[in-house]
Amino acid sequence: MPAARRPDAGPHRSAGRGPATGGGVGPGPARAAAATQEVRRHNLGGLLRLLHVHGPTSRSDLTALIGLNRSTVRALTTELAEAGLVREAATVGRGGGAGRPSILVEPRSEHVWVLAVDVGVEHVATARIGLGGVVLDRREEPLARGDGAVRAVLGRLRGLAEPLLVAAGSSPVGIGIAVPGIVGVADGTVRLAPNLGWVDVPLGRLLAAELGTAVPVAVGNEGDLGVVAEHLRGVAAGASDAIYLSGEVGIGGGIILGGRPLTGAGGYAGEVGHMAVNPAGRLCRCGRRGCWETEVGLDAVLRACGMPGRDLADVLAAHAAGDPAAVDGIRAVGHWLGIGVANLVNVLNPEVIVFGGLTRATFPVMEQYVRTELAEALTAPRGQVRLELPGLGADSSLIGAAELAFAPLLGDPLGALVELGARAGTERG
Repeated sequence: MPAARRPDAGPHRSAGRGPATGGGVGPGPARAAAATQEVRRHNLGGLLRLLHVHGPTSRSDLTALIGLNRSTVRALTTELAEAGLVREAATVGRGGGAGRPSILVEPRSEHVWVLAVDVGVEHVATARIGLGGVVLDRREEPLARGDGAVRAVLGRLRGLAEPLLVAAGSSPVGIGIAVPGIVGVADGTVRLAPNLGWVDVPLGRLLAAELGTAVPVAVGNEGDLGVVAEHLRGVAAGASDAIYLSGEVGIGGGIILGGRPLTGAGGYAGEVGHMAVNPAGRLCRCGRRGCWETEVGLDAVLRACGMPGRDLADVLAAHAAGDPAAVDGIRAVGHWLGIGVANLVNVLNPEVIVFGGLTRATFPVMEQYVRTELAEALTAPRGQVRLELPGLGADSSLIGAAELAFAPLLGDPLGALVELGARAGTERG
């Protein structure tokens, strides 16, 4: 773990304009110092986030990107380097009007990392992901459907994670978990994961106990985390409004509107798989009838193609071979997939819909049917939307889990390190 410095160590540096004050008596010394500290925390976090997103960047480019003066950026990068979060490398080119060489600043990806976890219905995966989004190591195992009991999953995750932790030789700065279910924002409890059979599972606390760690564990919905990752590093980068479809067996989603994640009042927004599309449809695992996932989920695909009990690879192979039942089944499911997509386009007016999870495999063979239904959507929003496969492949939710784990460090770099140091001391004690 990087060396921790107390947030108040060293001289205070005002790295931008502080809060405006009106006439009369100004704030006292304590309030002024607190305001200065807050500005400093904000600027350190902003600078580290820039490096996390953009990777190695020269000081001169950082100055332009963050909008602070050169001496302030130099002081901030020096402080981050002293804390072990970044390194300042050899000079690159020449920066600034005076033609002086500029220092390259880069995240210490191999040194500052998080443990990312992706729990699916048919797989579990863990990865060591460094600052800057670098995947340093990754392990995955299949999970048989029906083998998703909480204790069994925890044991599988420990088996995957422990070799990563041992090989790293250092502790992560956080742990993030993506899960296919409704997650409470306040405490990270999985309120409902119907395809796993989970109800009110305190997954973060349980995994921390399983791994014997005091490192903070954050839990998020796989769709919410997938859209964050694709928006930051994938095909939705630069889009203000995006939807990511997730799920191996059912279907979920993550939504970004106006550049910000749509979470809802309790953090439960994005359950697109449970919008009703067919009132005469099948009973869903959630207890309602005709949910979108009952028409486009894995069971629906296998059933429509006359291949219950088989797997998706068999369906795709049969379709490619021209098997009439598979061709008809793919057409039928594609019809329902398109109806749901058209609904999302009408309601949310996204710039891009990313077909992840199960739909990453099914969309390419269903695209023509999806676009036929999309043609029935409102003219204006359908003309603005792009339909895309994930830029991060199968790892969108896993990389999103890493972003969740990095959030405290990026919000308050030095304060997070102090907190991690305190936790480590408690763990050793």
